Amino acid sequence: MVSINLPAEYGYVVLVFVASVFLMQWLAIRVGMARKKYDVKYPQMYSDKDDDIVFNCIQRSHQNTCEGYPLFLACLFLGGLQYPCVSAILGLIWLAGRVVYALGYSTGDPAKRERGVFGIIGVLGLLGCTIALGLNLLGIVKL
Repeated sequence: MVSINLPAEYGYVVLVFVASVFLMQWLAIRVGMARKKYDVKYPQMYSDKDDDIVFNCIQRSHQNTCEGYPLFLACLFLGGLQYPCVSAILGLIWLAGRVVYALGYSTGDPAKRERGVFGIIGVLGLLGCTIALGLNLLGIVKL
């Protein structure tokens, strides 16, 4: 049986989670505002009008973030058990990458979303922290 003692620094992980909730809400609000501006009614996910590419880009930036959010959260919370400060910093990198991604994408030029590619450093680092936790728990490697 494994018991978990959370270090005080795990509070940083919790605060990064809270910041991620604000990010998700900000992205959702942007989609709602774009729906009104471009007159895209629910339940339609995307506009089929050629001149509404900006709406589709704003919607897609939110959807793409939603698609990766479960992986981010799992790795943040698990990797943070052993490496809370590192995980919190990596989480902030992911969050910053998502903001830059969304702002670039919402220009209507999809290529500008690539400015946020640095966020991958955050999620890959979190995955590494999670792998290290698993190996450590199994006694395979002490990291």
